[in-house]
Amino acid sequence: MERLKSLFKWGGKGAEVILALILGALFMSFLIQIVFRYLLNLPLGWTVEFVSIAWLWGILFGYAFVVRESDVIRLDILYAALPRWARRALDVITGTICAGIFLWTLPQVWGYIDFMAIEKTSYMKIRFDHVFAIYVPFAISVVIRCGISIWRGITGAGPAFDTPKTADTHDYD
Repeated sequence: MERLKSLFKWGGKGAEVILALILGALFMSFLIQIVFRYLLNLPLGWTVEFVSIAWLWGILFGYAFVVRESDVIRLDILYAALPRWARRALDVITGTICAGIFLWTLPQVWGYIDFMAIEKTSYMKIRFDHVFAIYVPFAISVVIRCGISIWRGITGAGPAFDTPKTADTHDYD
């Protein structure tokens, strides 16, 4: 079990490095575009395309492999005001609906990604199936997170049900 935990920790650190490289490359491309467009008056098309692809991959890869559940920002003013049983019921209902939608659409998404292999991006000539492929791990991670939320709602375990309602429980620090 310790070996598995170590493997997950190593994989998490690797995913953080990959995401940092994606964001760094996005930022560098953005700076290159500014220099060429506004200082040299030679706009580059590939930088805009790269920034769009890197942004897509950064957001979806980050949510799928890097962002922890405790890091997700939620507007839970009404949720927190509900009694414990109602929060549990909402977690089960919303988790089931969300997971169901993602699972139901996954075959169509896969078909679309597969179909997009015939098209390439304008400047960099990257096949669109490679551009959109990150959506599949993202969708699977959403389903897994929804499953965890459903399980926590059923069992009553987890941070959403153990948080006391006092001023010092906010995560400002």
